[in-house]
Amino acid sequence: MKRSTLPIVPMSGMPSVERAATQRRIIRVLIAGQIFGGIGIGATLSLGALLAAELSGSSAWSGMAATMSTLGAAVVAVPLARLAQARGRRRSLASGSLVAALGAVLAILSVAIHAFPLLLGALMLLGAGSATNLQARFAATDLSAPHSRARDLSIVVWSTTIGAVVGPNLFGPGEIVGAALGLPLLTGAFAFSVLAQLGAAAIYAFVLRPDPLLTALAARGPTAPSHHRLRALSILRSNPTARFAVVTIAFSHATMVALMSMAPVHLRDNGAVLTIVGFSISLHVAGMYALSPVFGRLADRIGRMPVIVIGQVMLFASLLVSSLGGTTEAMMITALILLGLGWSASVLAASALVAEAVTGEQRAPLQGFSDLTMNAAGALGGAIAGPVMISAGYAGLGWIAMILVTVITTWSVVRIVGARHAMLGAA
Repeated sequence: MKRSTLPIVPMSGMPSVERAATQRRIIRVLIAGQIFGGIGIGATLSLGALLAAELSGSSAWSGMAATMSTLGAAVVAVPLARLAQARGRRRSLASGSLVAALGAVLAILSVAIHAFPLLLGALMLLGAGSATNLQARFAATDLSAPHSRARDLSIVVWSTTIGAVVGPNLFGPGEIVGAALGLPLLTGAFAFSVLAQLGAAAIYAFVLRPDPLLTALAARGPTAPSHHRLRALSILRSNPTARFAVVTIAFSHATMVALMSMAPVHLRDNGAVLTIVGFSISLHVAGMYALSPVFGRLADRIGRMPVIVIGQVMLFASLLVSSLGGTTEAMMITALILLGLGWSASVLAASALVAEAVTGEQRAPLQGFSDLTMNAAGALGGAIAGPVMISAGYAGLGWIAMILVTVITTWSVVRIVGARHAMLGAA
């Protein structure tokens, strides 16, 4: 595949002041795209679970909403990464947003004709929006300096807060707009999602210039043909840091998706009204993104590994609270906030490790595989969550998820202790 024919100015040929200005401009554009993309995802985050239960006739299927969305994100992660490698982040991010917009349209249609399989397909396409937002965080690191890589990544992640928190609170306005447009019940928010994803696509397609990935690759000069590049699996086999980072992201995301996907149904079964469900998910999403700049600065200052441990501790606390006191709204809200915070710290610090574990042409393949693994793990977590909750309750789901948290916490401590021993030995 040929790369973009747009002129690319190598960063090595730019003065340092111009390089910094270019990175700031790219970050601003990514922030704008993330805000729109966040609205598109947040507006339908909780409704997917409720619609899946309604159209299927069973709460056991409600977890399939998150499953299909994360599965869709997994399916498009590698193609989007390949498109970015060949034609740049601009086309890749815009394409992902357009696919998500199509998914929102089909979601409305599925409810109108009461077609559960079509809803699942629509949710898969909506997953492209999540994959696009995930890729945008790596786009923030393409031209970043090593000492600010986690900070730049975290700022773009944080910007999703605005849209993702506003999105679930569009249920009420969405129903008003939906009624005015003649849309089926509970689908008004999907109309907002369509507009938001189209807005994100326009921002990425027309404003993200210069393309950060193509500019970074141009700075490295000629590269080997694509068939000589290391593939992601070979990188993971030979690179312990990349392997640890990818697994940490996958396990943390699986934990979050499993508990979050069943939270709307669990809250509703315990008497919560729709506005409380939306408010709870908003606070959870705020936990996922609002403090990401804090975790980013911590990761740059004290290191990636300590922040990952902090994230795992918060995930464990979330699971403990939801398992012991998840029948009350206040405890559920507390657990969901901690779940979001633990996800944020763990995934952000581990994503910084992914970005710096390899360089140049190896980055995009590894990043794409990381997103694939992350979303596949989330899809599996969402798929298992429904049947587990039916048989063991929401508390049982939390106890089972603790296994994943324990694995990453133990692995993190082993790596930290090993690194300290290596430093003492070198000294």
